[in-house]
Amino acid sequence: MSDYTVMDQPQDAGFGDYVQLLKPRVMSLVVFTAMVGLLVAPGHVHPFVGFISILFIALGGGASGALNMWYDADIDAVMRRTRSRPIPSGRVASGEALGFGLALSGISCLMLGLAANWFAAAFLAFTIFFYVVVYTIWLKRLTPQNIVIGGAAGAFPPMIGWAVATGGVSVESVLMFTLIFMWTPPHFWALALFMKDDYSKAGVPMLTVTHGRAATRTHILVYTILLAPFALALAASAVGGPVTLAAAVVLNAGFIWGAFRLWRRPEAQAEADGYKAEKALFKFSLAYLFLHFTALLVDAALRGAGFMTWWQGA
Repeated sequence: MSDYTVMDQPQDAGFGDYVQLLKPRVMSLVVFTAMVGLLVAPGHVHPFVGFISILFIALGGGASGALNMWYDADIDAVMRRTRSRPIPSGRVASGEALGFGLALSGISCLMLGLAANWFAAAFLAFTIFFYVVVYTIWLKRLTPQNIVIGGAAGAFPPMIGWAVATGGVSVESVLMFTLIFMWTPPHFWALALFMKDDYSKAGVPMLTVTHGRAATRTHILVYTILLAPFALALAASAVGGPVTLAAAVVLNAGFIWGAFRLWRRPEAQAEADGYKAEKALFKFSLAYLFLHFTALLVDAALRGAGFMTWWQGA
């Protein structure tokens, strides 16, 4: 981690600053997908055990965010969208963020093991390690494939939720993982299209920096096409159903169409209108993942109410 400049006069950190260290927006996605993984899994988990498990999975995700902010404080200080974060702005000392992240990592894994099972706890520990060491420390500043490989960290939560309920891994949990894993690159590359200058200033080798926006648009189109079969496979799995299938068809058609429009879009036009289409695809990608996992919940509810016998017998 290189040196960086913070405010000359350190400010007292407030509660909100430590919450911000946890990357609450990212944590919300972790919590939601982990919860879906737990709820659609076979078997029964006591509601209190389920709630406590999701709480500690959330803390583990927050710990990853704090450790990521600790290591990336130098590049956060350069990028417009991150320079007001607690460490580069001087509100939280680097060492405090490191201690905070390590403490939450240990607590979350230990308590998840005690509340649920040690397989799920080990899975959470591996996820934190993967995000902090493999992605943040190793890949992020090394290769334009950083988000392709490192994106696995964000895809593990539904598998952890499934492991809480079952104590293991299954085809269904792997398909949920694969959906997020394949979704992550086009999601972040859409962001990188209109944030290229920030990544360039920070020295982060995102695909837009190393290969340009035209190549990034092609990669987005290819990945959205490759994503669709995995979404359909999840819909056809034991945790899928008609709602998930309908969501997969509609959402993937929309994602591919949006990516195709970006691929055909001249760079001069994109720059002239402030990358509106790129920002729209980024927002759509957020809705894409949320609606996919919501559809899984709806199908699970229908299955639990006995309305899915016709689908299961099809």
